[in-house]
Amino acid sequence: MAIAKIERDGIEDGAIDGSKILDGILGATDIPNDSLTNAKFSNSAVIPTSKLTGLATSATTDTTNATNITSGSLATARVDVGTTAGKILQVDGSGNLPAVDGSLLTGVVGAIKSSSDPTISTNPSGGVGTEWHNKTTGQMYICTDATAGANVWSNVGAGSGNIVPYFFQGTQYGFVYGGTYPTSADIQKWSFTSDGNATDVGDQSVQRQSYSASSSATYGYCHGGAGPSNVIDKFQFTVGGTMTDVGNLTAARTYPSGMTSNGYGWAAGGAGYLNVIERYSHTSDGNSTDWADLFTGTSAASNGVSATDYGYTAGGAAPGTNTNTIQKFVFATQTNGTDVGDLLYIVSQSGATSSSTHGYIMGGNQAPTTNTIQKFPYASDSNSTDVGDIFSDNGKGIFLPGNASSTTYGYRAGGDDVAGGTAVNVIDKHSFTTDGNATDVGNLAHVQNYMGQGSQY
Repeated sequence: MAIAKIERDGIEDGAIDGSKILDGILGATDIPNDSLTNAKFSNSAVIPTSKLTGLATSATTDTTNATNITSGSLATARVDVGTTAGKILQVDGSGNLPAVDGSLLTGVVGAIKSSSDPTISTNPSGGVGTEWHNKTTGQMYICTDATAGANVWSNVGAGSGNIVPYFFQGTQYGFVYGGTYPTSADIQKWSFTSDGNATDVGDQSVQRQSYSASSSATYGYCHGGAGPSNVIDKFQFTVGGTMTDVGNLTAARTYPSGMTSNGYGWAAGGAGYLNVIERYSHTSDGNSTDWADLFTGTSAASNGVSATDYGYTAGGAAPGTNTNTIQKFVFATQTNGTDVGDLLYIVSQSGATSSSTHGYIMGGNQAPTTNTIQKFPYASDSNSTDVGDIFSDNGKGIFLPGNASSTTYGYRAGGDDVAGGTAVNVIDKHSFTTDGNATDVGNLAHVQNYMGQGSQY
């Protein structure tokens, strides 16, 4: 009789081999799960590679698929580190990167360091948000408008003196409008880059004189004037032609003072000793709005001086007398004007130009001192000083001229001759960098007086 079952306790080691198993096969069902441990295999046992996955055929090769390594860490010796192409950067024991050439880093935006301030034409490659450090003064700026040639750099924190386009200064042309003798609505322009005569390039929408004006980056504006008129009109510098009526002042004004800030045109004072300061937008057509009041209402004060943050008027006729007061107001806040100094001479109906650091008052209707060029600083509230004379055939003063400012010179165009009481056509210029007399550099297309603050491009 065959033995149906053999108990393990009755068999000596090695007494059973494959021949003792009836079908000759030790199947998976004959081995309990997890019963084959490392100790059950002899050192000479060979396991077919087809039964192994995720490992190379030899433990000495490096062809193992990295996706099969799910835990542990690679030794530094197994990582290709360095600072050249194709290498992996390795931080040191303090977590610092090794020294690398900063020019090799991409996507990292740093501040521009310079011994000077940025300008409106800096045109940073980083665009809006570019940071600028003046390492001489410690001033810091952020670019808030990267329009080519008209950048706006805002001074950081408590700093002052933002770098913005000086629309009250130009680089190409000066413009004056209208006038009385002969009665004219002409727009006349002359070059800032070469001395020469003016040419007629267009007309006001309505003929008027004793107006004032402002400038944007692309348009010239004329507002108010004798009549009296409340019209605000504009024309495109590069096109010319007839001006377009785009809005109204709060009231009709003769002899207003005109100023320009970033985005706005301004009118201050006027005949009747007005004290109103109003502004209109350069970015959208429309009427002006009442902004604040002058310190003292004046008529026929200077044509107007524009600084980066402030507008100025000087002299003029005040109730009961002429005045030599220099008044300024803030463009950014609705606060009234203040008395910040005195002109050296009392004048009215004078010309005015604007450098980046000083305001200039030229001539005026108060003989015998009306050929004088006076200047006052923006940086501190103080009186004006005599820095030269305007050009005049007879050495006397000129009043009611047209004016414009380049970045380097102030220009006076036409006006009335105090001595002869006749209109003139002379265009003269005075330097913003060197004090001295103005020089004759050209003529208007025709003699003209009773003009006002002009525009520049």
